[in-house]
Amino acid sequence: MRVRGWSGRSGLAKVHLYTRGTVYLLVWVALFALTLLMLTRPVRLGTHPVVAVGAPLLAVANGVLSTLLARQAMDAYLGQGPVPPRLVGRAAAAAALATGTALWLAATVGMEEMLPMALSTALIPFVTAHCLIVRRRTTVLIHAGVLALLAVLVPLTGRGTAETLFTLGTVAFSIGWLAFTARISMWVLAVMWELREARDVQARLAVAEERLRFGRDLHDVLGRNLAVIALKSELAVQLAQRGGERRALEQMTEVQRIARESQREVRDVVRGYRGADLRTELDGTRGVLGAAGISCTIESPDAGPPAEELPAEVQSALAWVVREATTNVLRHGDAAHCAIGLTTTAGAAVLTVENDGVRGRTAPGAPGTGLTGLRERLAVLDGTLDAGPAPGARFRLTARVPVPAGGTDLPRQEPPAPAGGTDDPARAGVAADERAADERAPGAEPGGTERGAVV
Repeated sequence: MRVRGWSGRSGLAKVHLYTRGTVYLLVWVALFALTLLMLTRPVRLGTHPVVAVGAPLLAVANGVLSTLLARQAMDAYLGQGPVPPRLVGRAAAAAALATGTALWLAATVGMEEMLPMALSTALIPFVTAHCLIVRRRTTVLIHAGVLALLAVLVPLTGRGTAETLFTLGTVAFSIGWLAFTARISMWVLAVMWELREARDVQARLAVAEERLRFGRDLHDVLGRNLAVIALKSELAVQLAQRGGERRALEQMTEVQRIARESQREVRDVVRGYRGADLRTELDGTRGVLGAAGISCTIESPDAGPPAEELPAEVQSALAWVVREATTNVLRHGDAAHCAIGLTTTAGAAVLTVENDGVRGRTAPGAPGTGLTGLRERLAVLDGTLDAGPAPGARFRLTARVPVPAGGTDLPRQEPPAPAGGTDDPARAGVAADERAADERAPGAEPGGTERGAVV
């Protein structure tokens, strides 16, 4: 498994790594300082080897257990699992033993002015992790209890009132400030996770809203006509049973007309849904990305006709490229800026969409993705689509579509539904029904009946 470097990570991954690294760094810097304090003074004074070795080992145990607690506490703060109570108890016991050892060394071998630092470094690893799993009020109460206990124990080491107050003030500031730093850092990380989840929900809601709109349009088109067809068909059956064949024929002719009219209206809905205006999509993209906190710049063409003068088929194809690229930026990247450029030179319209949200989790253009559908759509117009990483940890998508001289319209062709893109399978089914209906009725008159039809 290849470990990605710092530049290959997303913004959220960088903040996540930085925050966790900061908490671990606080724990192990305190551990290193405590180990040195418990090792240098007893060794210099020739203390018993058990004390000279046991005290540093106790400091290391305090750091290891606090590190395990910090990892579980950070996961719990982000809602990724509970913290085992047994681990909390073990880390608290190790911190208490380390603190007691520091007081004992101060009373026996004398630590001079090093006692405030020794007590602070003994408590910091535990309180830095523990403050993430309890409320702020509970943290304040625990700190107050620890300081009250130290106010009783520190004078027993031979310190005077002034030294005791200085020691308590140093310990209070150290554990309070570092607990605040750890908690505020994790709060910022939790907010960023919530923003990422909100962006994903926003993208899913946009897709769901578009599907609802399409379903609502189909309901508006087909609801009344299908009800009329059902009623007229039932009436035709009743008339035929009563011997009114001619009136039944008239009703069925009307049913045929309504059915063909419904087919035409459904076709218009599907074509309108598939069709897209380039300028509208560009304006919409700027608004959607801006709402998601991503700055978007759109460069106007330097040469050639403006976007509004491109053939309708070219505009529609490029508009779908903009729509799919915007979806990918929102769902598959962690971009802060997106740049869209359109040039219409050398007999071709070239659209580029570039963003700085490379994550490397989804292979662009892989089978079954929206990019495959875009390639099929552009292939109808002899266009091409290229997508891949760009210099500077960026991702670039380039679509090129030929434009006839003079900007004349291209031959009108219905683009295929993207395989795994943004079109629903239901719309592909409607297109298939249209082709089948055209094949079944090659001689249909504009009035809705076939020539030579016999009922």
